[in-house]
Formats: sequence, C-alpha cells, structure tokens
Amino acid sequence: MQITVVDGQGGGIGKTVIEKLRSELGDEIQILALGTNALATSLMLKAGANEGATGENAIVYNAPKADIIIGSVAIIAANSMLGEMTPLMAKAIAESPAKKVLMPLNRCHIYIVGVSREPLPHYVNYVVDFVKNSIRGE
Repeated sequence: MQITVVDGQGGGIGKTVIEKLRSELGDEIQILALGTNALATSLMLKAGANEGATGENAIVYNAPKADIIIGSVAIIAANSMLGEMTPLMAKAIAESPAKKVLMPLNRCHIYIVGVSREPLPHYVNYVVDFVKNSIRGE
C-alpha cells in the first residue's frame, strides 16, 4: 500500500503524521513524502518517509499512483499555503483515485461545519486509525 503525505511551508504537519504512522505501523507501509518545497520534503524524510520528492511536477506525477493521500484540507485548495499549493497540484490531488484523508485545519480559510475543532495530535491519531483500518480492509 502506497501512503503519500503532502505538506508545504515548514513541513511540520507532515512530519508529525509520518512519525506517528511509523511508530504505529513500523515498516509494513511505504510512505512517500511530497513537499511543496525542499524544507517540507526534507523534514518528512527525516521523520521516516521511504522516499520524497519536491514541487509541482512531483505532486502531479505521484498523486494518481497513491492508495491514500494524507494532508490538511489545504492540499486540495488552489493557492493555499501562502501560494505554495499551485492549482495543478491541488487538481492532481483532488482528482487522484486515492482515498484522501484530510485534516480540517482552517489555515486556508476553509471551514468544515459540523467538525469539532481539535488540536493537531488528535487529528493525527484519527489519520493513523484510518490507515490501520484501510490496511486491514475495514
């Protein structure tokens, strides 16, 4: 199963997700880190991703190959992350046949009503639970 984590800016969200996935699932999954910039990719690689790539073409090329794509809701919003998420990147992720596991962080001015506001570690736990259940076929 190919798990792809997408992040930008400082890469802190992606780093946190990858560290938790590794601690819970070990080496049984392949994690691809896709960063909108080199800093984000580097941080996610240090957190335990198997491979990493940076930039628009890397995201456009790899998004359709993923089984699960993980990130904040900003990864499907054109020009989010202070403009780092280009329209082509957002389109490639949104149109990918992969399951998208999106954390409802409202930094990109997208508010998902009916979702309680929680700290990032809680969302990361939900992401890891989703991946575990997907691996088990649930």
